[in-house]
Amino acid sequence: MVTGLALSGTAGAETTSATTGLPAVLTKNKIYRSGTPSPQSCAIPEIRAGSVASVKVFHRAMARCADRFWATRFRAIGLRYTPPKLAITTGSNSVCGKITSNGAQYCPVQRTIAIRIMKRDLRDPFKMNIAHSVAHEWGHHVQELTGILDAQNKLYWRAGRTARTTLSHRLEMQAECFAGVFYRATLDSVDPGITWSQWVNAVRQAGESKIHGKPRNLAYWQDRGYDGASARYCNTWTAPGARVA
Repeated sequence: MVTGLALSGTAGAETTSATTGLPAVLTKNKIYRSGTPSPQSCAIPEIRAGSVASVKVFHRAMARCADRFWATRFRAIGLRYTPPKLAITTGSNSVCGKITSNGAQYCPVQRTIAIRIMKRDLRDPFKMNIAHSVAHEWGHHVQELTGILDAQNKLYWRAGRTARTTLSHRLEMQAECFAGVFYRATLDSVDPGITWSQWVNAVRQAGESKIHGKPRNLAYWQDRGYDGASARYCNTWTAPGARVA
């Protein structure tokens, strides 16, 4: 989830695609040409139930893994990658407002990923749920660095209520797809304890979110990124409306 958007005037965001009328930074972004990543080994520790310190160590290890992964993809297209700041807390406050019950949010103005360690994470530390706080929010950071977030923000504030909902869904589902691409290269290191199909099925059966959209579509985009193993499969901006509902 993204909180505290601001208009920052990213270069290139005003160029439009002749086929969609959308900014080319959304529909023809360089990140879509970043290639197919090789498997990446990361040192991801186990989590001890009830240990805040253990969960923090896990998040930081996931963050290092995500930074390595996306830095490589950015180099492939000649773009500079800069890591986001990471703020981990057991409270509900972040540098850009309250952290929701989802447990994580991206603050684009501060380029900070804020993660809240929830009681459920301590009681039952299911690694994929905890890892996804990193994988999804890093997807938003990629959107920020590539101008996607800024372009969506400009469209959002000019749009009506229905169009805003769709724009929000396209943004969130793209972050899910980017997470899937990341998982394809790193899932063995995460060692989630379940199969990929079991995870995608769990996502498909989760509760619906107005901001994120229907669980079946979130599962579709995450699985599309994983199966395609490339950000080229993550252009949600030209997808049919039914796929981002």
